[in-house]
Amino acid sequence: MDNSAALVTGANKGIGKEIARQLAAAGLTVYVGSRDAGRGKSAADEIGGDARLLVIDVTDDASIAAAASQVGSLDILVNNAGISGDGRPAGEADADAFRRVYETNVFGVVTVINAFLPALRRSPKPRIVNVSSGTASLTWSTGPQFPHQGMMAAYRSSKTALNAVTVFYAHALGDGFKVNALAPGLRRTDLNPVAAASEGDPAEGAAGAVRLALLPDDGPTGEFFSWDGSPVPW
Repeated sequence: MDNSAALVTGANKGIGKEIARQLAAAGLTVYVGSRDAGRGKSAADEIGGDARLLVIDVTDDASIAAAASQVGSLDILVNNAGISGDGRPAGEADADAFRRVYETNVFGVVTVINAFLPALRRSPKPRIVNVSSGTASLTWSTGPQFPHQGMMAAYRSSKTALNAVTVFYAHALGDGFKVNALAPGLRRTDLNPVAAASEGDPAEGAAGAVRLALLPDDGPTGEFFSWDGSPVPW
């Protein structure tokens, strides 16, 4: 993978940092996307290899445009930046709560993809990985897998919307591009209190994203996978 370049948004901590670390270890130039320059620089220094800070706020169009202007060619885009909101269930979460979460988890992803499409189109093997959630699966949400039905309505519905966006981009971009969604599993991150208290290794979830980022030419596109490579139902 020498001479290949990847951008990981939200890469100064958590799963995003581990994705960036693993891609850098594979020999890629990795842009460590971070809203905060200081934290992003620290993460890039810690990751080592050819990891480079790229300041980018996925909720700020000007920040995204400025970041895209600094990247001439890109092989891999991992849309990892995301927020969970306050976790209120449907019926308690108001429209503003939904807007705040969708701004990062859906609208931010769309804006970032569109801004970096010219750079991705310069790659012979462009790959886009959207970090979703198993809780976004409507099949699982209406079955026994997630008994707490209705909870975290803004977050879970935003990731369901992200899954749809994944399918639509896969169809629109067509041959050459591989665009897939990942359910990384519950990991020990600061996404929310439940995640922070979990024992899931972020590196394990990150490995699933890296697998999709490095798909061969005959790999799938427009699909939804768990961290272990198994398919997740829509």
